Amino acid sequence: MRDNTRFQVRALAAAALVCAAAGAVAQVSSATVRGVVRAEGQPRAQVTVTATRVATGQATRTTSRSDGSYVLTGLGPGEYRIEARGEGFPGTVQQVELRVGQVLALDLGPTAQSQVSLQAVVVTGSRLVDNKTSEVGTYVTPRQMERLPQVTRNFLSFAELAPGVSFTTADEGSTRLQGGAQRSSGVNVFIDGVSQKNYVTQGGISGQDSSRGNPFPQSAISEYQVLTQNYKAEYDQVTSAAISAVTKSGTNRFQGEVFVDHTRGSWRASTPPEKKSGEKVDSRQTQYGLTLGGPIVKDKLHYFMAYERKDNRDPQTVEVGAGRSLADLPRQYHGLVGPVSVPFKEDLLFAKLDWALDDAQQVELSFKYRDERETTNLKQQNSEPWSTHKNNDETRLALKHQYTADAWVNEARLSYERSYWNPVAAHRGPGFHFTTRSLNDQGEFTNEQSVLNVGGGEDYQRKGQKGWALQDDLTLTDLQGHGRHVVKMGVKLKSIEVDAREQQPYNPQYYIDVANGDPNPYKLKAGTVLPGSANGGARSRNTQIGVYVQDDWDLNAHLTLNLGMRYDYERSPSYLKYRTPDAVVQALTRGEYAEALRRGGVDVNDYISDGRERKPFKKAFQPRLGFSWDLDADQRQVIYGGYGRAYDRNLFDWLQLERTKGSFPTREVLFGPGEWNDSYLTPEGLAGLIGTQSKPEIVLMNNKLKVPHSDQFSLGFRKALGQWSTDIGLSHVRSKNGFAFLLGNRRPDGRFFAPGTSWGAPFGHQPASYGSVLLGTSGLESRTTALYVQAQKPYTRLSGWGLTLAYTYSRAKENRDFEQHYALDYPDLKGYGWKPSSAVSKHKLVAALIRDLPWWGLEGSVRLSYASGRPQYYVNETRGANHFFIDQFKRGSTRQVDVALGKEFPVREGVKLRLRADVLNLFNARNYHLYKTSQAEFGRPDGSLSGPPRTVKLSLGASW
Repeated sequence: MRDNTRFQVRALAAAALVCAAAGAVAQVSSATVRGVVRAEGQPRAQVTVTATRVATGQATRTTSRSDGSYVLTGLGPGEYRIEARGEGFPGTVQQVELRVGQVLALDLGPTAQSQVSLQAVVVTGSRLVDNKTSEVGTYVTPRQMERLPQVTRNFLSFAELAPGVSFTTADEGSTRLQGGAQRSSGVNVFIDGVSQKNYVTQGGISGQDSSRGNPFPQSAISEYQVLTQNYKAEYDQVTSAAISAVTKSGTNRFQGEVFVDHTRGSWRASTPPEKKSGEKVDSRQTQYGLTLGGPIVKDKLHYFMAYERKDNRDPQTVEVGAGRSLADLPRQYHGLVGPVSVPFKEDLLFAKLDWALDDAQQVELSFKYRDERETTNLKQQNSEPWSTHKNNDETRLALKHQYTADAWVNEARLSYERSYWNPVAAHRGPGFHFTTRSLNDQGEFTNEQSVLNVGGGEDYQRKGQKGWALQDDLTLTDLQGHGRHVVKMGVKLKSIEVDAREQQPYNPQYYIDVANGDPNPYKLKAGTVLPGSANGGARSRNTQIGVYVQDDWDLNAHLTLNLGMRYDYERSPSYLKYRTPDAVVQALTRGEYAEALRRGGVDVNDYISDGRERKPFKKAFQPRLGFSWDLDADQRQVIYGGYGRAYDRNLFDWLQLERTKGSFPTREVLFGPGEWNDSYLTPEGLAGLIGTQSKPEIVLMNNKLKVPHSDQFSLGFRKALGQWSTDIGLSHVRSKNGFAFLLGNRRPDGRFFAPGTSWGAPFGHQPASYGSVLLGTSGLESRTTALYVQAQKPYTRLSGWGLTLAYTYSRAKENRDFEQHYALDYPDLKGYGWKPSSAVSKHKLVAALIRDLPWWGLEGSVRLSYASGRPQYYVNETRGANHFFIDQFKRGSTRQVDVALGKEFPVREGVKLRLRADVLNLFNARNYHLYKTSQAEFGRPDGSLSGPPRTVKLSLGASW
């Protein structure tokens, strides 16, 4: 079997090299123009069709076929001059503006007639959707990014203009992009065709796990496309929303821009905790940056660079929890409670060279650097000493070569990435948790609630990824057959080292019950390095291979089929070759506890490995099928739909716990009356204590762990109404095999719950000399059915306004809270039952208006968002202590109106000064993030907000 696996890997690698030698291009980062050249109503062959990018002078050429058809592909988004010239053919010129991923149908003739309505698609300077695509999504244009108000310069915040996509800001300022009811880890972002996937931690995008930062300088993004369904086979490692962005390039003119955005505490309304305390934090947010671009050799070699800096001090509040007061705490900690200012700093740099070697070849080299420093975990019951200092660093290099021939186009990429996420405790020393707790009928502690955390925190993590990728794609544009085919095929070979080191808790943690009057700790948690172990670290050199083929087939002027198939394979030695320690095997397979597991229906043989049982997942075949029916062959009325399967990855952050928990075990000690000794606060006393009471946790992974995937179905109708493009559709998405940890503990009789009870996980029942048993498995699911409506009128200088509307009605369910990967309350996921998704609002409306105002040359914009209340999970205690259960209640709806007003002032020829004011959350809506669940305050907001209170932000910029 091992020889067979090695043969498969080598065969796939050989296929990758063969495809790389063949050459190609995909639509992830480029556009295509296709059509027929005609004169006097007849197709004309051997006519040269040239697409010249207006800004750079770079040209791409092809020749019309025997049937008059032509295809120009591999075109970066922007304004182009399309020329058709040939012997005996009257020349024709058409100027169009292309978008990333767009396939534009454009027939060429002496009268410059287009197959489609010029007003609908090919108006110079206008950018509308490609109505004939089967993909579901939208475009975000440069004009929208420049003029719409936004809280932060995160270019992904505009992705909400696509139905079914959410961009949320947590109360501490971190952001998350999410598609439907799926985890944010299912998202993928492609920048210039290169995946930014995070393989280790959550967030979907590298560096976005709980970060207040931006993944890329917004000033470097030209435009992007948001796809939520029916993406083609080129898109990999994504199960929900896919973002395809293209960066700016230098032009034949030297151009630049500087900007600064600023807001401060006195320019915003008070947060609910500030208003309650009567004290306002002196917070601030400052962002500034510079872009430069221009020619090195006119029409040949250009450069572009962008730098952005963010320097924030964001407001938070430390407060006493569990309904207690400062009087319950030692006096020396009283000063830690109240409003605080939380720092964050980020530097982003992007640089790019693009070189047209000749009419057939183009080379592009780009570099990205990201550096973040911030304080986190400073809010609610976490005081400043107990907070976390976090570093977030990322470096990426990408080299692309494109070769354009008459019948095919080649695009080859070589890329390198290095991204590390490193949160550590802000202070060294023991940490103290002041809590309240209660006992159940079996004498077990339950309902432990935090009052205040002080001293040294728990956190120490260093997690990241680094490695190389070779990616190559081939587009064949001259295939004969019934109708016209554009066939793309490609391969990606990636060698990526995933790395995780975790020591939790880094500082020993002592728990003190403020309600029982005993000042001594009742519990201790501490972690220690196991002698001769990996010191809490795990590393794996993973090999990823992906291959695909995609046929975009125009059968006739009405019907287009998009037929694709993708296959992905990954080999992760850290998981595949893991050998369960002999001592763990004996603890789980021998003696009384093994009998308890057997009675409880837990087959530990599914999780015990000798390093040979586990095989790579080999079933990641992903059909991507779509169609569009153009009723009148003019793109004004189009029926479209499709089905697709897409696979993602299991995060290494979860898989690595099987190794790291065994090398840095957590020890927990409970102290009975009179058992506490102050010497346990010293390193010597602590070492002696935990050395005699060692109970490391056991974490095991299922030997047949599956890979999460989603099945997507859609059917819709698009209609062009003058300058408006409208879209109404129905979609259904089922995601399966999400990762979760189950609790493997069982009572002596095999039960999970004590007799006569339905609550109370058996945490006190585990193998001798060990802590709890956690079993990693596949099983999280979600189901979403949505009706979406879009209407877009693009901005043009002639009309002076543009409007985008997106409404989504969703019915989504999940079998576990989508934000949780621990499911320890019941013996299996069935105990949670199917409930409405906590991630999806039933109703969501987003509107964005850009308007040139009739006074003094002012430019205005408005952005409105509304979402009905989402469910929040909580533990329902109404049936008594032994019969708690997981329940939901509905949170309040969220609404926000942002406005911006700006003006440009010509300083001299080619130089402009820009002033702008944004008012975020104009009506100061209280969009609460979480609600309290204690019986005394059930359903009341906890004061945390999703998004800002009313805030005024001023911007100053200059461009030339």
